Parts: sequence; C-alpha cells; structure tokens
Amino acid sequence: MPILPHFYIESLTPLYQDVQLSELFPDSKFFVDAVPLFTPQEIITNYLQAKEQEGFDLKAFVKTHFILPAETDNTYSSANKSLPEHLTELWNVLMRKPDEQGGTLIPLPHAYIVPGGRFREVYYWDSYFTMLGLQVSHRVDIIQNMIDNFAYLIDQVGFIPNGNRTYYLGRSQPPFFALMLAVLEEEKGKEYISQYLPQLENEYAFWMDGAELLGDDHRAQRRVVLLPDGSILNRYWDDRDTPRPEAYIEDSHLAERSGREATTVYRHIRAAAESGWDFSSRWFRDQKTMETIQTTDILPVDLNCLLAFMESYLSHLYQGSNEQQSAIMIKRSVQRRKAIQQYCWNESKGFYFDYQFIDRSQTNCYSLAALFPLYMQIADKEQSSKIAKTVEEKFLQPGGLITTLNTTGQQWDAPNGWAPLQWIAYKGLKQAPYHHTTLADQIKQHWMQNNEKVFAETGKMMEKYNVADMHTKAGGGEYPNQDGFGWTNGVYLKFLSEK
Repeated sequence: MPILPHFYIESLTPLYQDVQLSELFPDSKFFVDAVPLFTPQEIITNYLQAKEQEGFDLKAFVKTHFILPAETDNTYSSANKSLPEHLTELWNVLMRKPDEQGGTLIPLPHAYIVPGGRFREVYYWDSYFTMLGLQVSHRVDIIQNMIDNFAYLIDQVGFIPNGNRTYYLGRSQPPFFALMLAVLEEEKGKEYISQYLPQLENEYAFWMDGAELLGDDHRAQRRVVLLPDGSILNRYWDDRDTPRPEAYIEDSHLAERSGREATTVYRHIRAAAESGWDFSSRWFRDQKTMETIQTTDILPVDLNCLLAFMESYLSHLYQGSNEQQSAIMIKRSVQRRKAIQQYCWNESKGFYFDYQFIDRSQTNCYSLAALFPLYMQIADKEQSSKIAKTVEEKFLQPGGLITTLNTTGQQWDAPNGWAPLQWIAYKGLKQAPYHHTTLADQIKQHWMQNNEKVFAETGKMMEKYNVADMHTKAGGGEYPNQDGFGWTNGVYLKFLSEK
C-alpha cells in the first residue's frame, strides 16, 4: 500500500464535517492512523451515496474502507517483576520493526521505540529521553538504530518531523538531535559521530531557514526572528495553516470560538504542537484560554537553549577538520546565549521567561522552560541560585515539579508533571557550576516515588503525573493519559543510575 501524502486527509473532510468520528473511535488520531483501502475520491463518492441510505452505519462504513490501527498490546504483564525489570523488558514491547505499511505512516529503515498508547510512531524529542534509559539498559544498538532513523528522515525530507507520519511533515519538535549524538558519542567516540555531521548541518539549516532574508522589511521568516539589536532568535512554526488532521474537529471548533482569522489560529496551534508543549498557558496571551493562543509571536527560552547547544556541538564536530567553520558556529552560539540572557532573563523576578517579540516584552508565564539555561550552562551561578529558590518555593510538589504555575485544564500546566522536565531541572540544578544538589535530589526522589506509587497500584508507567496530589490521576488536554511510556521509562532508569 502506498504512503499517502498529507493532503489526502484534507480530501476526506466530508467525513469530518458531517459527523463526530471521535464519538465512534478513541480519538481523532485513531482515524487518520487508519490505512485507506481505496482512493480518497472513491471513499468520498461511496460515503456520499451510502449516507443517504436508510440504516447507514458510519462505523461499519469506515471499517469497510479502512484498515483500522491495531489495539494497544495489553498482554505484557508486570506481575512479580520489580520496576527496573519491568522497564528493561518493556523496551522490546515498545519496539516497532521497520514497517512498509501504507497510509500516513512513514516507514523507517531500522527498529525504533514508540512512546506507547495512542502514540504508534516514533516521536522526535521523546526519543532523547528514551535514549537516556536505553543507555542505562546497555541497549546502544537501539540508540544507534533510532539515530540512524532520524538521519534517514533528515536525508529524505530535510528535517526530523514531529513523528513519522505524513500529517506531521509541516513541523518538527524541540531539536534534540545534537544531544542524541552526544549520548552516542559517550558510547562510541567523536570520530564515529562525525559521520552524522551532514545531517546535523541540515537540521541546523532547517531551523535557520530564511535567516538570510531578515532585515528591516522582514523581521520574521519561518522559524527565525530578527530582534532590534540585530540578534536572531528562533520560534516554533508550522508550514501549514489548516486544522491538524489528527485533531481536525478540535482545531476547527477552537478557531470558531476564538473569533479570530482561522488560518492564524491554526498556525499558532500547529506551532504549539511543534513545541511539544501541546498545550500550555505558555502560549496563551491571557495565560488562561486557548482561544488567545499566540505561539508564533513567542521566542521560547528552551528552544533557543537547544539551538545554542546545537551550534556549540557543531563547532565541536568541526574541530580538527574545519577550524574556520568551528569558529563561526561557536561565535553564533555565544551570540545566541547573550541574546537569551538579554531577552529572556528577568532580574527582578530572578527567572527566565519566553519573549513576545511583537509586544517586545516577556510573557511573564512561570514555567519549567526556565531550567533549560541551567541544563545548557547558559545561566551564571547567581542566576541559578535565584532560579533554584523559585523552583523550591513555587514548583516543587510532593510528586515532583509542576510544569507551570497556572491551572488551566491543559496538560502542560499545573497540576501535571512530565518526565523530560524533571530530568532537565534535576540535571540543570545539580551539575557544575551550579551545585544545587539538595534540591536536585529532592526533585528526583519526589518524582521517582510518584512513579513507583502509580506502578504499584496499576503496573504501568504513565505519560504524565499529577504531582500536586499523588492520589489523583493526571488529566487535561485533548486525550486521556497514556501508559507505556517511553520517556517516563527512560528518565526513571536514568534517575536510578544517578548517585
């Protein structure tokens, strides 16, 4: 069966517009992950004819015209296994072999780890935290496979998409590829990693595309933004301005409620999906309601920290073979770090914030994105002490760190906590030159105890956790909490290995 381009989904919109498919299936994503057995034209023709007939059964129609995704494998049992044993064995349960299936799935050349639950494909930034656990489990073979898959995607489509689905080809996710290579370098050395330099160069070019066009008449181009002092920082973006196929109904309704131009709202929604924080009050103008979403107007502190690392890592790989290019990249990294300090640091509040470049002001939303400057060693010691004080006073909860201080019903807000941000905060606070070891260890202990409590009760590791009330499940967002779960497993194992 052929791989279908993203626009085939849009050609099926009569199905979306006439009925709530999400009432028939677990979620909107379930339908777009199905494999069509006929061309879109044939499906729509058949649908328009069939729906007029008495006793029309939509679910039966869909099952006749599509191969539906397989149900989640619940046969694996954690009974009589310790949590570390469970997680080590779970890698094989979450592994997917190279898949030539058609539909929206993009086949990859090597086996890979999926997060679990409704997430049946590989995800970009999830994979870095999964790799941390794979490294502890001595599964360097899988780390190698996943990096080779990402290199393959860069070669094929020019960047690493959100996930290996054609409906994700308008956007990426937080750029962790350089950090993945750094993990593999720990295992195989710099000389081995040098083979991935062309792919990392292309990854960087993707994020910086349009920078050469910036000037007085063009302050923003795709993912790059020119600031008044000549600095260039990045934002999240998506090349499409239509509803996401995997959330078509939700996006359409939101655009209607907002009273704003629909294409603008769709672009902001998609950009927030590229951030991985989908969704959070970080992206809302009023920090309360998604109808005020403004993602493409924001320069996120965490994204720019990741790009500063990518620039410095490129400089590292160029050393010994292209000293001129190495010097260029380290200069860019230094310039970006200075811009992060200038535009995102708030001295009076002692914290980092995202920057709204249209308003020329910080967003004032407290979030764990502020810990990325510590993780990437951009903050100085005095800044780290102020951040640590805020984290201890405002973010630390019995079950770990809350994501933001806002309770909005969105999954990347209070009271939820997420594994990747626990690790970023822990490592950022603990490493030199900051040495906030006591607080870092508290974060680790609170989070691991939360994981262990839920595992003891359910035999599962979850996508996210309620860290404020460990007796209540995490919720919020567009879909139920998922179990599995790739990055949660990875971070737990990495924490377990930390002394």
